[in-house]
Amino acid sequence: MTLILGIDDAGRGPVLGPMVLAGVLTDEKENETLKTWGAKDSKLLSPKKRKEIKENIINKYKYHVETSSPKEIDESSNLNYLEAIKTAKIINKLTENSKEKIKVIVDCPSTNIQSWSNDVQQLIKRPEIISLSCEHKADYNHPIVSAASILAKEKREDEMKRLRNEAEIDFGSGYPADPKTKEFISENFDNPKHVPIIRFSWSTVKKLMDMKGSSQKKLF
Repeated sequence: MTLILGIDDAGRGPVLGPMVLAGVLTDEKENETLKTWGAKDSKLLSPKKRKEIKENIINKYKYHVETSSPKEIDESSNLNYLEAIKTAKIINKLTENSKEKIKVIVDCPSTNIQSWSNDVQQLIKRPEIISLSCEHKADYNHPIVSAASILAKEKREDEMKRLRNEAEIDFGSGYPADPKTKEFISENFDNPKHVPIIRFSWSTVKKLMDMKGSSQKKLF
C-alpha cells in the first residue's frame, strides 16, 4: 500500500479573515475514487458540489486543517514561511503514527519551489518516511491535492460566514477588489470589534487607512 498526502491552501490573498491549509491522507489508489466524486481545484466547483465532495472526504479519509488568523499573519515576517510552518504541522500530525513511507504533494505558494521545499523539509519531524513534492498547480494535477483544496476552501467559507454573522455586516468576499470589503475596512479599521477580521499588513488596508486619515484631516 502506498500512502499519499495532499496539501493546499485557501484564503492566502484576501485582506479579511483567515488563511486555511488542509491535508488529506489516504491510499494512492483512492485517487480514482476522488476522480469519480468530481474532485478538482475548488475554484472550479460550485459551492453545492464542493460541499458534497467535502462530506465524502471527511467521512472516508484522514485529514487535518490548520488556520492562520489575521493577527498571526500580520505578526509573521514572511507569509511563505508561515505557510511552510502550517504545511509541516499538517504533515507531522497526519504521519505521526505511520510505519509506512508517505508521498506528500503540496501546492507550492512560492515562486521558488526549491527554497520553499527546503523550509518545509527542515520542519518535518520524521523526514525518513516522507517523500516531499512541492509543485505549482498541484491542486489541478493531483486529485488528492484537489481534495485538500476543497477542505481548505470549505473551512475558509465557514469561517467567513461566522465572521459576517458576528460582525452583523456584509463585508463581501474579503478580497481587495471587492467594494464591500473596501468600505468595511475604511469604516472599521479602528473599531475594536472588527479589528480581528482585518489583515493590517496588507498594502490595500494601509492605503485605505491613509485615505481615511487624510479625509478626516481635511474635514477638521
